[in-house]
Amino acid sequence: MHAVILAGGKGVRLRPYTTALPKPLVPIGDQYSILEIIMRQLSARGFRTVTLAIGHLGHLIRAYVGDGSQWGLERVDFTEEESPLGTIGPLLQMRDRLPEHFVVMNGDILTDLDFADLLHRHTDSGSDLTVATYARQVKIDFGVLTSVGGRIVDFTEKPTMDYRVSMGVYGMSARALRPYTPGLPLGFDELVLDMLARGSGPAEYGFAGNWLDIGRPDDYDRANAEFGVLGPILLRERQAA
Repeated sequence: MHAVILAGGKGVRLRPYTTALPKPLVPIGDQYSILEIIMRQLSARGFRTVTLAIGHLGHLIRAYVGDGSQWGLERVDFTEEESPLGTIGPLLQMRDRLPEHFVVMNGDILTDLDFADLLHRHTDSGSDLTVATYARQVKIDFGVLTSVGGRIVDFTEKPTMDYRVSMGVYGMSARALRPYTPGLPLGFDELVLDMLARGSGPAEYGFAGNWLDIGRPDDYDRANAEFGVLGPILLRERQAA
């Protein structure tokens, strides 16, 4: 099984940490970086090859990861962005090197999602893309009004909105990339909207376990504060071995 890790962003929201370190290498707890946790999880789930799409401070990621053998991986290779290409654009540069089905994930998430199960479910679905989703609640800090014809017809005081959001982890098939030109930027939003316009929307992989987006300062602080509890959950495959 193969995974692509998107690790080229500048991590603006995590400055000043990301002034000297690429976001996937920022520390979690006292021992690990985000990227090391991800690599250990992939290896434990049976992935043997990984491609890292790098950009900002990418030389540090190359030096840190090496060939991946320290985590039991058989091969790690790299592709580098010379200019920002969006979420999906880097995949177009490596399209000819990708297997038919693979996992794509952001390099700044902590989750105990089973990446192998996601890939198997994606392969069985027949879809070009499977999106791992998570339930998030958004608190609106204002009273929300609904008006019709210049009159208020409804009012809700500081409502909580429920959404299913993308976790930044996807099962993907190479055929999803075929309509696009390598070297041009392509965002995840564009890919999904194009698929919806063609009447072939992505499949969903709903998840209810642990998920933190470390690109968000609140989630990063929470991950460090709770790592004594969260760490053994994220790395339980390693401990069981």
